[in-house]
Amino acid sequence: MSTTQAQQKRRLQAAERKAAELAARAGTTQQKIPISAGGLESVKGELESLRKVKRPTTVGAVSRAREEGDLRENAGYHAAREELGMIDGRIKELESIIKNSVVTEMTTDDSDVIRVGSTVVLALGGEEVTYTIVGAQEAKPREGKISNVSPVGSALLGHAVGDDFEITTPGTSLRAIVREVRSSSGSSGNG
Repeated sequence: MSTTQAQQKRRLQAAERKAAELAARAGTTQQKIPISAGGLESVKGELESLRKVKRPTTVGAVSRAREEGDLRENAGYHAAREELGMIDGRIKELESIIKNSVVTEMTTDDSDVIRVGSTVVLALGGEEVTYTIVGAQEAKPREGKISNVSPVGSALLGHAVGDDFEITTPGTSLRAIVREVRSSSGSSGNG
């Protein structure tokens, strides 16, 4: 076996181990994960795309590469197998997210209190900022969607309009004043 073949084999084995670890880790989650209805639909859409489009395409690539002959020196085969391992790991992770998720719901009774699913307007460190508190799986800080388990997100939970408090992050401490709390669009259902 050449050095290149040995390296490819090690990379493939490492990818398969990582996929198995991700799948095992995703499968052991016991606690329910808060997620918006839109976030859950996004996860389901990605899962469907992986199952119906990407995985079959990659299985076909593995099959075609296998037909080319000597698998020891077939980089296309090893790359396709590695990709398939990563796809399978992501499928298992998404299945676990769906299984362990609870869709958050905002009601008129709690709309003035910051919860997962709230959109919050704050005076934070002298600037006005708007954040939507989401589950960790759908956080996109650049889009203003912050995780309920992030330092800022977790500090906001339970506060209401008018609250004036300090938010401490690993890098700094900021004064926050809640200006507005509203229910986010797309949050519905409680499961």
